[in-house]
Amino acid sequence: MIPLPQVSQVAQTIQLALAPVFLLAGIGAFLSVCAGRLARIIDRARVVEKLVLSSRGKEHDRMVGEIRVLDRRMTVVNIAIFLSVASACAVCLVVILLFAGNLFDAHLGTAIAILFSLAMLLQAAAFGTFIQEIRLASRTIHIRNEVLYHKAEDGEAAEER
Repeated sequence: MIPLPQVSQVAQTIQLALAPVFLLAGIGAFLSVCAGRLARIIDRARVVEKLVLSSRGKEHDRMVGEIRVLDRRMTVVNIAIFLSVASACAVCLVVILLFAGNLFDAHLGTAIAILFSLAMLLQAAAFGTFIQEIRLASRTIHIRNEVLYHKAEDGEAAEER
């Protein structure tokens, strides 16, 4: 029969598992930000898709360029989400191994350290990928000069009065 751990041992394990659990909360918040950005990208892509089909000339080319960038941004955000979820899974395994090591009196310190390091590497890669998406967005989202410096025609100016 497996000897049951004392309440104090379980309490100590819970204390050790608290930091990884807080890390999970942070990863969850980051996933929420990524999901929000992905939803906004998808919404914009749906609008641009309709405009691509009805536009011609330079406007069509501009819309096609925008939809390609939106597609790339979707891919990059999805990669960031995948890396964050993989990181969260590694953190969950860390917590499980902490409890398993305590319950079965196993020496799992090396496995826990490796998994925690893997979780940090995955999350760092997710953050790096997220920065890539932000850079993609900031390079492509700008107000065109023809809109910034547009002047009303004489007919339009007369209508406004």
